[in-house]
Amino acid sequence: MLPDRDFFDVLAAAAKAETLPRFRTGLSVVNKLMGGFDPVTEGDRAAETAIRALIAERFPEHGILGEEHENVGLDREHIWVIDPIDGTRAFISGLPVWGTLIGFQSNGRAAMGLMDQPFIGERYFADGMRSWYSGPDGERQISVRDCGSLADATLFTTSPHIFGGDDLAKYRSVEEKVRLFRYGCDCYAYVLLASGHVDIVVENNLKPYDVGALIPIIEQAGGIITTWDGGRPENGGNILAAGSKAVHAEAMKLLSGK
Repeated sequence: MLPDRDFFDVLAAAAKAETLPRFRTGLSVVNKLMGGFDPVTEGDRAAETAIRALIAERFPEHGILGEEHENVGLDREHIWVIDPIDGTRAFISGLPVWGTLIGFQSNGRAAMGLMDQPFIGERYFADGMRSWYSGPDGERQISVRDCGSLADATLFTTSPHIFGGDDLAKYRSVEEKVRLFRYGCDCYAYVLLASGHVDIVVENNLKPYDVGALIPIIEQAGGIITTWDGGRPENGGNILAAGSKAVHAEAMKLLSGK
C-alpha cells in the first residue's frame, strides 16, 4: 500500500503542531557543528519524531531517512525522506521561508513530496503525476515557466557564502548572466520555481533530505532538477533546478565546466 495525499496532510499537521508554537518565541538553539554554525532547534527534533511515529504506525515496512534521527531501512523499496525544518537559520531569525519537507521514494526514485510552510499557510504537494499548491488564495495545479534563456532568468540561492573554491567561481559565472538574483529562501525557492515565479535555483553540498521532497514537486510541475553534471539529485550534492531545458542546459554548461 502506498500513501495518499490525506496521509501527507496528516504528517504535515503533526509537524506543524511542533514547529509553529515554537516559531518567533526565542526558543533554545543547539549548534551541531564544531568550528562553524549548524543550528538545530527543539522544533526540528520534535517534528521529526512526530512524523516518524505516524509513518511507523501506518507503514512499518517502509524505511525512513531523516535529518535529526537515525535512519531506518534504507535498503527497502519505499523510503520516506524527512527534513522537519528546512531553513533552520530562517526559522530562528523569524523569517517565514522555512518549511517542513516530507518526501517519498520508490526504488530509489523520488515519487511524491510535500513542502509545508505553516506560518503563512502554504502547502505544495506532488502526488506522483502533478504538483499542487494550496494556500490563502485557494488551491490549484502548478507548473513551471519558460523564460527563454539564462539572460532572462530569475535565480535563487540560499547564499553565495555556501560555495567555496571552484564551486564559487562556477556559481558566479551563472549569477553574472541572469537578469535578477535573490538570496535566502532555502526550500521556498524551489517551490517558487515549481510555481512559475522564478527560473533557476543553484546550490551545493545538499543532503538527501534537503531535496528529497522537492524533486517530485519540481519534476511533476514540468521542471528539471539534477546535479551540476546532469545526474539524478536524490542523493543531494551540488544541485541545479530550472524551469526549462534550455535554461538548465545553459547553466549546467557553466557549472559542469565542460
